Amino acid sequence: MSEYANKKTRGAFIAAVFAMQGFGILAGGIVTLIISAAFKARFDAPAYQDDPAGSTVSQADYVWRIILMLGAAPALLTYYWRMKMPETARYTALVAKNAKQAASDMSKVLQVDIVEEPEKVEELVRSREFGLFSRQFVRRHGLHLLGTSTTWFLLDIAFYSQNLFQKDIFSAINWIPKAKTMSALEEVYKISRAQTLIALCGTVPGYWVTVLLIDRIGRFAIQLLGFFMMTVFMLGLAVPYHHWTTPGHHAGFLVMYAFTFFFANFGPNSTTFIVPAEIFPARLRSTCHGISAAAGKAGAIVGAFGFLYAAQNQDKALDDPGYPAGIGVRNSLFVLAGISFLGLLFTFLVPSPRASRSRRCPARTRTTTTPPPPPTTPPPPPAATPEPFPSRSDP
Repeated sequence: MSEYANKKTRGAFIAAVFAMQGFGILAGGIVTLIISAAFKARFDAPAYQDDPAGSTVSQADYVWRIILMLGAAPALLTYYWRMKMPETARYTALVAKNAKQAASDMSKVLQVDIVEEPEKVEELVRSREFGLFSRQFVRRHGLHLLGTSTTWFLLDIAFYSQNLFQKDIFSAINWIPKAKTMSALEEVYKISRAQTLIALCGTVPGYWVTVLLIDRIGRFAIQLLGFFMMTVFMLGLAVPYHHWTTPGHHAGFLVMYAFTFFFANFGPNSTTFIVPAEIFPARLRSTCHGISAAAGKAGAIVGAFGFLYAAQNQDKALDDPGYPAGIGVRNSLFVLAGISFLGLLFTFLVPSPRASRSRRCPARTRTTTTPPPPPTTPPPPPAATPEPFPSRSDP
């Protein structure tokens, strides 16, 4: 998408593609909500504290299987269209060095005639022939790659911690009852209901505000604002944490918690995906984007395992069975606020894509409209008649 889109609306196009993730999150919550509600209504069960064995009916084992199976359907539906999508012209021309195929592919996409210029392609390739592990790449893009990788890494520590352990946070503030007071199906239903509400009110709007504003205020400003507001709202949750856990204050906690998701998506969760697709040269763009994304997934691993252990209660008697004592949810929120602030600082290593535009494809387009008639060549002026030499009889 970064190579097909025009410069003026490229950010919005890429952000719109990424924003479909929000609808996927919302759809996943709704599907889980419907299936768990249907099974709960059909197979009633006592709470775990009343009957540990009977609280999980045998039919409950089908719930996660059905949800997981339905999750494969969207990927299967997109397979055919993805196989029909041609490689981008920049890659085909500059990396595969096939100007003719690049012109043919873009003719189909843009529905115009493309005239390939292999000489210009070869000249462009020779002028930019430096590898990923070269000094020239380090000099030109080393800090950029460090910036995109570290910001994605730090974001995913905070983002995945919040996403994967929403149920623990909701239980800690007593918005969701303790697990022992519910049956297995009731717990799935109430967790999915809470997560769907957060996605609807915070996650999805954040994606689409990014689509609306990214080409107006820029990627750098959105990422900086997102990390800053994530830091502010996490501190707003952590500092008066005991106030939020008292009865009657759950709504305030949930509003602020939803805002952390809003500014994650109207912020670094979107821009860390978009910027690496714009600032690196075409032949290294996918590699650099992959390195940045891999750093992000490493952060997700750190966040998932780190928060799992860190959020355990400091009082070992109140821990989940099998886990050592942790630092508690409040201190974990302080840590996530610090990580978000680090992300804000590393954002200054990331350049604005307005100064690092994707290179144009070295090909010339020609539409199929009838060309104007060639200019008429004016007739040559009449030859001058030479004057006769004067005769001997002329005076």
